[in-house]
Amino acid sequence: MKKLAAGLLLLVPIAGVACAKKEAPPTPAPITEPATTLPAPVSVSTVTLGKAVGADKRVGEPAEVFGAKDTIYASVETAGTGHAKLRALWSFVRGEKTAKVDETTLEFDSTAPATNEFHIAKPSGWPKGDYRLDIFLNDGATPVMTKTFKVG
Repeated sequence: MKKLAAGLLLLVPIAGVACAKKEAPPTPAPITEPATTLPAPVSVSTVTLGKAVGADKRVGEPAEVFGAKDTIYASVETAGTGHAKLRALWSFVRGEKTAKVDETTLEFDSTAPATNEFHIAKPSGWPKGDYRLDIFLNDGATPVMTKTFKVG
């Protein structure tokens, strides 16, 4: 009986090992390519109006009201990279009617944020009233930014 008990005691650890769950080998991590981020396309971030721009094409002192003989500057800041076209449409606004004052298109290639400048001047003097500047990007039909101002 002692031999039988001793034999059973020897089988218990073996049975325990045989019944133990085997863990699955770890699954290797999937091979992934390094993340590639496409550069953001050019977009208009801000438009500032003023009576002068610096060498960096930025308006130093923003303004919303101009004199009849002022040159009116618009500093247009862009973000993103690539080829882009900016169009500035200056309009005189009287009630529901608008009259085109000037339109300028500028094409550029950008590798970083950029500042572009547009301006209008009328040596004989601007009529008093309300004006609007619409900035269009590429061949878009809807302005991406609009600024209103007065001559008074």
